[in-house]
Amino acid sequence: MDPVMILIIGYVVIGGLLASLGAHLLPVGGAPAAMGTATGIATGTVQIMLGAVLTGLFTAATVATFTNNILLVALSGAIGATIMLDVVMFMANILYAFGCGVLPISGRVDVDPITKEPQAEYKTPQTDGHGVPNVVFVSGTIGGFVGGFGGALMYFALLNYAHFTAGTAAVASFSIFVANAILAAYNIRGTIEGFHDPKFKRLPKSMIASFAISLLAGIVVVLAALGLGVI
Repeated sequence: MDPVMILIIGYVVIGGLLASLGAHLLPVGGAPAAMGTATGIATGTVQIMLGAVLTGLFTAATVATFTNNILLVALSGAIGATIMLDVVMFMANILYAFGCGVLPISGRVDVDPITKEPQAEYKTPQTDGHGVPNVVFVSGTIGGFVGGFGGALMYFALLNYAHFTAGTAAVASFSIFVANAILAAYNIRGTIEGFHDPKFKRLPKSMIASFAISLLAGIVVVLAALGLGVI
């Protein structure tokens, strides 16, 4: 097999695996968080992950216009996604604290694993936490960075190795990301706080599924590039 084809498939697979890992690190609160009765952002895994990677693709595509350095492009995507998620998590805490009158508290641990601050004493009875506490914020930041890096990596491979146009590369990498985010959502099944959540232990199953779907997507990208005669 041509080395370029291997590079395309390899980067798509790596990007897909990073997308799956990033999704499991995000603070997904779902409908309960909308009512302030669960920790995290009040939306689903796919929605929050796609919002982050879309921002990351914008920054990565901008940087890719003036450099062919894969590390710079991937890092720009990671930073764009991280900033988007950090702003969302920060604003969620502002709304929960001053709008609902509840503190950012984890519903899964009694003591914050990072700051060692007590959690259980401040949690409203019959709820699963509130807002985005410190450990969840750190986990979400890492998730945004990892997911954005993976998305930008796929974009770079499709743009520079498969020789897609910038628009096609963005749409294709975004689509592959969607598939991996949906697989992660099925694996999480509901809410998750991040790396300290017991559901994070389900990650290996999601990684296996992401590897399979990303490998298939990488092969499809190569076939499309061959069909277009660009590689």
